[in-house]
Amino acid sequence: MTHNKQPVSVLVVIYTAEGEVLLLERADHPGYWQSVTGSRDGEETLAETAIREVREETGLDVRQYALTDWQSQNVYEIYPHWRYRYPPGITHNTEHVFSLQLPHPVDIQLAPREHLNYQWLAWQDAAEKVFSPSNRAAILELPQRVQRKSE
Repeated sequence: MTHNKQPVSVLVVIYTAEGEVLLLERADHPGYWQSVTGSRDGEETLAETAIREVREETGLDVRQYALTDWQSQNVYEIYPHWRYRYPPGITHNTEHVFSLQLPHPVDIQLAPREHLNYQWLAWQDAAEKVFSPSNRAAILELPQRVQRKSE
């Protein structure tokens, strides 16, 4: 297993029909809250990455719920203090946005090395709390996304 992460990742916003959003607190950066996120492994598809990351970070089985690929990506500069994880010279990551709708908030199993805590928040509060601008933008888009599906 190489330590060179691929500069291709997924962001999975987990939310309920009522508009509550699951946030996870990073173990390596206490006080930093985020949705499920992770880099692609090997040749897996983006959907496979999303399914694996949700399972690893929350214990949830995505197949029981509605996973949606937003067909949307964000390209952003990798924070300098995390660049050592990537191949030399890589400065930008392409993040692909997914969402996972649950019927109601559930208890999750955290990956202790990755996250300290989790909480379910109203989407407006969740958008305020996350540290990543792309994560915030995705959460703010949820209301339109949810309505489109139910129409």
